Amino acid sequence: MIKSILITHLFILSIICTATGQSDWLEYKEKNKYRVQYPADWEINTSGIMGTTFFIFSPVVSTEDQFRENVNFMIQDLGNTKMTLSDYTNLSIKQIQSIITDAQVVENKTEIKDGKEFQKVIYTGKQGVFALKFEQYYWIIKDKAYLLTFTCEEDQFDEYKATGERIMNSLTLLK
Repeated sequence: MIKSILITHLFILSIICTATGQSDWLEYKEKNKYRVQYPADWEINTSGIMGTTFFIFSPVVSTEDQFRENVNFMIQDLGNTKMTLSDYTNLSIKQIQSIITDAQVVENKTEIKDGKEFQKVIYTGKQGVFALKFEQYYWIIKDKAYLLTFTCEEDQFDEYKATGERIMNSLTLLK
């Protein structure tokens, strides 16, 4: 009797954890700077590659999978430039158009998260052999720019969008 009650409770708990997604997500926290959550089967890299603070990579799904969808985060010191969010966005879009082949901005709008204004920019383009879709969030806080990017193969974007945006929306700036 007790064994069947215990099994029932464990079963219900596993359903609740699966439904809320809590059991399969991890959290990475950089003391007094930020925290982010990501799926347990994704891989986090905090080595600073390509000037990032972190990369969170999707798992490889097959031997034909040549691109790992990812979310990365960068913090840029703006010094005393007094750059506004609008200035930073305009500069970023110009850089995107000069670096990404066939870049097309799909969305560019200002939003609020945790009481902080940020810019959401979605664009497509090619890098090498890959047709990609990018979703970026920009914040300007004091003399720093915070840039969060979700990158995905364009034809896989709808499949990964919910997970990518959940990772992005879990980012909390602690300063």
